[in-house]
Amino acid sequence: MFIRVSKLLSAACLGLALVATQSPAQSGAPGADGLIKVRSAYSVEETVERIKKDIADKGIVFFMAVDQSKLAADAGIRVRPSTLLVFGNPPLGAQFLTSNPFSGLDWPVRLLVLQDETGAVWAAYTDFAWIARRHGITDRQQQFATASGVVASITSTVRAD
Repeated sequence: MFIRVSKLLSAACLGLALVATQSPAQSGAPGADGLIKVRSAYSVEETVERIKKDIADKGIVFFMAVDQSKLAADAGIRVRPSTLLVFGNPPLGAQFLTSNPFSGLDWPVRLLVLQDETGAVWAAYTDFAWIARRHGITDRQQQFATASGVVASITSTVRAD
């Protein structure tokens, strides 16, 4: 169990390090990496709480929050604040799995809230059209559009002007 947690922590820290070295640009459009980054008007903690509240208000299942900076600190590594939120709508997400079971790597939805080197806070997630292309899913356009609209609505609750 400890080895598994250690490997997960190492992977999370590596992912965080890669994200931390990038300087996000505010955008509603995905980059070549498929990421959509939304600048938040709030601290990491308040951004997480507002997003969790909106998820609950929409009746979406909230699975977990992973405080990556705490996990890193517990391993003796210092990183900027970063929390991964995992949530979804099982009847919607399961439809992607029926098209390609490997799309389970991207479901349920993951949304990362982090603070960059300048102190700016970002909510980032993977573009659903990019996920569809990644997994070769061509028969779920309406479902991907629905998922895109929902996550855009969720991140709009924290978007900085």
